[in-house]
Amino acid sequence: MTFFTFTFYAFAAILVFAALRVVTTRNAVHAALWLVLSFFTAACVWMLLQAEFLAITLVLVYVGAVMVLFLFVVMMLDVNFDTLRERFRSYLPIGGAVGALVLIEMTLVIAGAALGKAGPGAPPTPAGTSNTQALGRLIYVDYVYPFEIAAVVLLVAIVAAITLTHRARRESKYQDPGRQVKVRREDRVRLVRMPSEKTGA
Repeated sequence: MTFFTFTFYAFAAILVFAALRVVTTRNAVHAALWLVLSFFTAACVWMLLQAEFLAITLVLVYVGAVMVLFLFVVMMLDVNFDTLRERFRSYLPIGGAVGALVLIEMTLVIAGAALGKAGPGAPPTPAGTSNTQALGRLIYVDYVYPFEIAAVVLLVAIVAAITLTHRARRESKYQDPGRQVKVRREDRVRLVRMPSEKTGA
């Protein structure tokens, strides 16, 4: 067994164990931490497979942003996990069906690759170039216009989401600083002159 094979199987074993702990642990914070470990291990596996861009993206996007946000939400919300666990068995048939489907698909892919029916493999990477450099050339040279269109669509979606979220509500009361600066004394205070009256003794 070579060092590459040993490292791959070690990372794969850690990944499978961490994934099992994600779905079997009772504490949501612990499950999130196990998920972080599984993401890191998957990134290491992708580094072994010379997919550096995917590995770095997994660490930066999922571990650095999504999981941190998930941990904040879990720790800030007062979720009663006992009531959630009461209906845990009702989700077992759907979860089992999805897991069986994923297992069948992975078995077909592995069997097709072992029998040589999966088609020709990817062309070897030339010396002196990396996977990230080849991906950058493919995106910014061959598919630059679809990439720009997708960026514009995402920008429009972000602006639309912000506009829909921050619209003014009718019941909201707010101050207008411009009108407060322009106010005068005569607009706020009214002096009333009234004759004094003397009451009889």
